[in-house]
Amino acid sequence: MKTIFKIAKTELRDLFYSPIAWLILIIFTFQTGMLFTGMISDIVRSQSMGGHGANLTLGIFGGQRGLLVAVQSYLYLYIPLLTMGLMSRELGSGSIKLLYSSPITNTQIILGKYCAMLAYGLVLIGVLLVYAIYGMCTIENVDIPVILTGLLGVYLLLCAYVAIGLFMSSLTSYQIVAAVGTLAVLAVLTYVKGMWQSVPFVREITYWFGMTGRSDNFMNGMICSEDVLYFIVVVMLFLLMTIVRLQGRRQKVSWLMSFVKYAGVWGVAIVLAFVSSRPVFKCYYDATHTKINTLTPNSQEIINQLEGGLKITTYVNILDKYNWLGFPKNYNDDVRRFEQYTRFKPEIDMEYVLYYDTVKNDYLERAFPGMSYEEKAKKVIEMEKLNPQKILTPEQIRAKVDLTTTEGNRTVRLLERESGEKTFLRLYDDYQIFPFESEITAALKRMVMTLPTIGFLSGHGERETDRPGDRNYCMFTHLPMMRQALVNQGFDYKDVTLEKEVPAEINILVIAEMREPMTEIEKVNFDKYVARGGNLVIIGEPGRQGVMGPVLESFGVKLVDGFLIQPEKPKDPEQEKQDNVNLGPFAGFVAPKNPIDLIVTQPTKEAEEMSYVFGMMRPNYVAVMPTAAGLEYTTDKGFDVVPLFMSDSTCWNELENTEIVDQEVVFNPDAGEVQKSYPLALALSRKMGEREQKIIILGDADCLSDGELTRNRNPLWAANYVIIQGSFFWLSDGEVPIDVRRPYAIDRKLFVGETGAEILNYALLGVFPGLLLFLALFIWLRRRGR
Repeated sequence: MKTIFKIAKTELRDLFYSPIAWLILIIFTFQTGMLFTGMISDIVRSQSMGGHGANLTLGIFGGQRGLLVAVQSYLYLYIPLLTMGLMSRELGSGSIKLLYSSPITNTQIILGKYCAMLAYGLVLIGVLLVYAIYGMCTIENVDIPVILTGLLGVYLLLCAYVAIGLFMSSLTSYQIVAAVGTLAVLAVLTYVKGMWQSVPFVREITYWFGMTGRSDNFMNGMICSEDVLYFIVVVMLFLLMTIVRLQGRRQKVSWLMSFVKYAGVWGVAIVLAFVSSRPVFKCYYDATHTKINTLTPNSQEIINQLEGGLKITTYVNILDKYNWLGFPKNYNDDVRRFEQYTRFKPEIDMEYVLYYDTVKNDYLERAFPGMSYEEKAKKVIEMEKLNPQKILTPEQIRAKVDLTTTEGNRTVRLLERESGEKTFLRLYDDYQIFPFESEITAALKRMVMTLPTIGFLSGHGERETDRPGDRNYCMFTHLPMMRQALVNQGFDYKDVTLEKEVPAEINILVIAEMREPMTEIEKVNFDKYVARGGNLVIIGEPGRQGVMGPVLESFGVKLVDGFLIQPEKPKDPEQEKQDNVNLGPFAGFVAPKNPIDLIVTQPTKEAEEMSYVFGMMRPNYVAVMPTAAGLEYTTDKGFDVVPLFMSDSTCWNELENTEIVDQEVVFNPDAGEVQKSYPLALALSRKMGEREQKIIILGDADCLSDGELTRNRNPLWAANYVIIQGSFFWLSDGEVPIDVRRPYAIDRKLFVGETGAEILNYALLGVFPGLLLFLALFIWLRRRGR
């Protein structure tokens, strides 16, 4: 050990006597300082304009664009320059012979030089530690473990780079060749991740050895045993190969013996790689305060109830637009999407079934016009180099599973337990495509317990749910490709009539804009459902007051005659400026000169207390209700009533006009019009034995229609789907949608002003590098004087 220490001390002294080490240190300090001060200045500027940050620790130091993330690219260039002379210098000058003749082993030589570089690496980490200490002193409730985890990731990456550079330096006496060789090996380790991904066992190894993204978990505040072991294995691999290389130079060893040694080293590394990548052997530590890298407690509770094995079969239609998901080359990336779940349930088994069948794909239609589905499938197989023997035909896949009726032959996952429960987990037509934790956990929860079943009443001209249409309710009920659809959030769904009693499994009954009244028998069956304590959603619409009045009367609620009008609000310039600040994304929205029937609203405080989902609208999102009817209510029917959404106090119920297109609409109290703040949605509740009966009543049916959910209300950020999720979360007693909330980030403020940011800029870009330059010149002049 003493010998290793002496070699390391000598190597480190020579390193700091050379200009390259100081030059890299000074440039590294200047680059990181420029990046750090830039981020601090941006945050200070945002705070001065009234902005509020969140997760500042992760945003400044880690995440996707933090300081430590950028540092990795700097090391990629600097380390080859530092390591290129470690052994090449000895080989080129002939001093290696002196080392060979001394009583020093090859292992001591290599470890001594490697330890010297690790010490230099600590100097670089020391520079980063200066920024970390500054962050710890200026960030409110700074998340220190996140910073330390990020620094650990950077240092482990540096250790791996140094081991690779040391090995390449032992192969040649030319330092430039060693540097270029190091960059080449790093490039190979960067791209090997995507090589031979079609070969099952080989893809596990090549994917594991890929260095791309290996430190991402550290940057996000997560330590995984697989990542730590990866860096240890890579370091040991290249150090052992360097020792074998020196032994080959020092002693006359046959090429066969050297090959056997290299093969043995790689064999051990491959075994460790394969074993460490198995979910059952992985350990995790989430260093973040909010545990953003870990499943929420609700999801963990569901996972704990999933006893036995769980199989996830992904049925991939190679003609679907999401066919790339199931291609062999994307297997490992797809498996990683479920890593948070395999962390708690390692026995999850993933299988992929590729097939072709009828499906809508505009891209393939344009690419191969006029071709049959079979001909298109052959083209895709040829382009993607798939094995045609593993692609099922339409007849074969239909005999195996029915993907046509509900899924439309889209790419979909089937979750299945050993005990036989199964459910679909879908992909969605939005920017994210893949299911989030709420959708995955909802699918798992469906297999361990009976979730609420929603019945949609039909037979009276209600909004249809079985087909898409501007007026219909297909999207939010059961459209597979819509993330917010009730069936994707854990609910079951079916159409019901009142010709007989409502089935016992119906937990929530939806009445969406009746156009015809109930018959006497239907009213009896409806009253029985209400009497048994069934939950309800009753959705009205202007013009349906007469039909829906008898239904609402028993709850003490009435649809106000006419439809609501929102007049223009005259404002003075100062008030308008203040409103623009408060409106956020709605700043600059110019109200029309004439009154409109589009009501813009946000949930009440009581609504947010009742269902946390409603609070997701604030401060930027709104609900919009076209042609809404106001509501009136009394509390003499035994219900507690909470207004969920309210109109502006300047609204009135228009009675004189049936439409406002090309007509002058004015408030006329003589016609019975009343100007006030009207309830737009109500929540009613009462105790029914041991449970609570819950009812939601809305005065507008269009706000939940397919047409409104797909309409762009620019410049407003409309989020009407929150009405759906918030209401049904309350109606289901919090069962679904799954509550995946995390604690709020507590590092939300930076205690730095504009003056402080300017001082920091001078300190890190001038004073800090200047001190290092002065120290370098002092050591160089002192050595020269000696």
